[in-house]
Amino acid sequence: MTLDELIAVVAKLRDPESGCPWDLKQTHASLAPYALEEAHELADAIEHGDNNALMDELGDLLLQVVLHAQIAKERGAFDLGQVIETISAKMQRRHPHVFNPEGPARSWEEIKAEERAARGETNGGLSAQLQRKVRGQPAMAAAMLISKKAAAAGFEWPNLDGVWAKVEEELDELKDAVASGNRAHAQEELGDVFFTLINLARWCELDPTAGLSGTNHRFLDRFSRVEAALAGELEGCSITELEKLWQQAKAQIKAER
Repeated sequence: MTLDELIAVVAKLRDPESGCPWDLKQTHASLAPYALEEAHELADAIEHGDNNALMDELGDLLLQVVLHAQIAKERGAFDLGQVIETISAKMQRRHPHVFNPEGPARSWEEIKAEERAARGETNGGLSAQLQRKVRGQPAMAAAMLISKKAAAAGFEWPNLDGVWAKVEEELDELKDAVASGNRAHAQEELGDVFFTLINLARWCELDPTAGLSGTNHRFLDRFSRVEAALAGELEGCSITELEKLWQQAKAQIKAER
């Protein structure tokens, strides 16, 4: 099947008279969570080295692109051909050393600055630049980028002890906020704790996303063994019994390595 055939399939799904009711209801906004979900599933397939899953998830992500382009076409904004033309031109413009090796050498950032100037955008200070960079990124990745850029600009602790002290300070503030019953304040303090932990990860050259992902997988592995030990019947079990089974699961996994 060619890309044109996929475009025709999506157009049929969006046909007002014979299309799919679910597809017809979708908008750019309603589809946005699905695009993020598909991107994460693609990343998971890459992480696990599963070629069949990789092919499948690439298709799911491509479907999202074609759906958005079809919706835009219906409202007279642009079509998939224009999307392809735009990204092709951008890649050629941003890689002059490949497509125009005889021209003057320019860095990626210089070219992007020229593009912003052409759109009438000002470069702004570090905060303005970071706002552009983190737009649409997952919060954890955005926090790490902000932390790195701020540190490079001199907004940094003198040593790791200062980072640990900040972690303890933020945890104390979170405890106080939770105790106060002010949910909005507690939410802010929870964010501060996460941001400080990400700073700690940067100092220790650790990847917080990989760390959390590993914890998620380990938890599910252990929890599945607890479920198996109880034949799926967790209700009625005391926390003491569940903790005993949890520790047994940890020991089993360790022994299997």
